[in-house]
Amino acid sequence: MSYGLFDEPDIPDDLFECALFLRNNIIGLTTQGGSESGYKRARRMLMDDPESKRLLPNFVRFSNDAASVQSALSSVASGSGSWAIRRGHVTESFIPLLTYLESGGSAADATITEGLDVYDAPAVQAFWAKALDRRTLDPDGAVTAASTLLEEVCKHIIEDSGGEWEAKWNVPKLYAEASKVLKLAPAQHQEELFKTILGNCQSVVQSIGSLRNKGGDAHAGGRLRVPFKPRHAALTVNLAGSMALFLIETWQARVDERQGRDC
Repeated sequence: MSYGLFDEPDIPDDLFECALFLRNNIIGLTTQGGSESGYKRARRMLMDDPESKRLLPNFVRFSNDAASVQSALSSVASGSGSWAIRRGHVTESFIPLLTYLESGGSAADATITEGLDVYDAPAVQAFWAKALDRRTLDPDGAVTAASTLLEEVCKHIIEDSGGEWEAKWNVPKLYAEASKVLKLAPAQHQEELFKTILGNCQSVVQSIGSLRNKGGDAHAGGRLRVPFKPRHAALTVNLAGSMALFLIETWQARVDERQGRDC
């Protein structure tokens, strides 16, 4: 259904339906359709919910009216074929919020999403969004995205530290190198409790990499492919997200420590 720019459409009371309405309305606004009033009211409803506010795309959070959101999206693409690019950008940007609301609102999802958004690495956010989006309908794809999320985080940390990684490195090897940079390798600690915890972290990462090879959609599995259920994918995605957030927060803490010493 299309609306004139100043029409007064009904805004759903349900937050998930409200988010769907807002996304579709914004897509309409990219082609001079949509509703100014509908945008403002749906945006306000979601901004009033703390968890939803954190997951709203920045071009919504910082755009108070239709003109502002149109201006923000015009910077995504312009010229021939730009409408399709802007529409894809809007659709992808709403995935974390819609996934969160559709699942009943997982506080863990919101916390991880917010933490990953702070790190300046679009590929990291993209694979997390894919992992969340695929948990229910595409468990194999969710496991693959979860493993790739960890790969991306480890590669970024290695690069940001001035190091290099090799294309042949698998997830456990990438994690081993990143953990050395972050001083998270068990061998770098004397306290047995810390060594045990960090050793368990290694095991989690190694298991996620193994799951990807056994049943993810990144490789052909033949007759031995493991058919994942949504609950398996949810566990894998949650573990990968938690580990990714831990690595990023540890990296940021190391950066802050160095900056403090340089002052």
